[in-house]
Amino acid sequence: MKKTTSSILLLLLAAPLPMWGAAADQPASTNTAAAAKPASKISSLFTEKLVAKGKGVEVNRSQLDDEIIRFKAQVSGRGQTIPPEQMAMMEKQLLEQLIQIQLLRAKATDADKAAGKVLADKRFEEAKAKLGSEEALNRQLKLMGVSREEVQAKWAESAVAEAVLKRELKVSVTDAEVKKYFDDNPARFEEPEKARASHILLTTTDPKTNAELTEEQKAAKHKQMEGLLKRARAGEDFAKLAKEYSEDPGSKDKGGEYEFPRGQMVPEFETAAFALGTNQVSEIITTRFGYHIIKLSAKIPARKIEFAKAANDIKEGLTQQALQKQFPDYIAKLKKDAGVEILDEKLKSRDSADSPASPAGAAPAK
Repeated sequence: MKKTTSSILLLLLAAPLPMWGAAADQPASTNTAAAAKPASKISSLFTEKLVAKGKGVEVNRSQLDDEIIRFKAQVSGRGQTIPPEQMAMMEKQLLEQLIQIQLLRAKATDADKAAGKVLADKRFEEAKAKLGSEEALNRQLKLMGVSREEVQAKWAESAVAEAVLKRELKVSVTDAEVKKYFDDNPARFEEPEKARASHILLTTTDPKTNAELTEEQKAAKHKQMEGLLKRARAGEDFAKLAKEYSEDPGSKDKGGEYEFPRGQMVPEFETAAFALGTNQVSEIITTRFGYHIIKLSAKIPARKIEFAKAANDIKEGLTQQALQKQFPDYIAKLKKDAGVEILDEKLKSRDSADSPASPAGAAPAK
């Protein structure tokens, strides 16, 4: 099991390219599709209170409240909580995102929308492939309390915004710039030794409450794992056993398989996996997630990534850096031209102290 819970789940719930994201240590972007969603039946019975307005911009309290509720639910679904001292900043950032998505969407051409849909569909298929199957994808979405339609709508809006920004800011990365980055940063393209291993997990916590199971329940899980270990060592198909019995939703549909370098998995799991010989099955390993048995498929030697395989990721990263640099001034101008006003007094007092949110960019990936 990985050290964090953010990998695929975060990819599903956070826009692949959050052009209106927060700083790295603050809450990330959430579903912006609600910007175009009509008021709920309950809220429509009352007069809507605007919290922000401008030319082509109108955000009401119910829209912002929907975003807050959805974001809290998604954070909770990842087993995390929002510190009380970050709540005010989170609310401001979610409002800023709603404003920005409306401003950018208003500038989208038909070509931007078409390009955005293609990119969003591609990224969605990539996420599904990483999870292993359609069934695994649907299971993860259910755990997070979001629908497939919500995720696709969010990713589509993000991709359309990216297309708008690339066109408006005239961002273009040349092949020469990509090659220069590759040549100037050799350490970024050195891939460490990896293990390709499959595991079966029987959890020792309640999946709904995260509470520890009783000692009696743990003993029953351990006994069940002893039976699975015996069957695996007797030659039964390990992948089939994982698909049937493993309680790790992130890998069971892939036959329990992960590929990872040192430092990515919890220590007990990593130590056991790298100590195995090819096709060897481990003893029962206990981690904070529960009981595991691991089968090593292969150890992949350290290697240098070829330029051809890294080029697309480098270009994407350099594009994000260029967008990030120009984004604050650009979005500030859009807000000024639209005469955007924050009408909620609490949010307004914070607005004066905050600069426009910038795109969440990172250094080019390997």
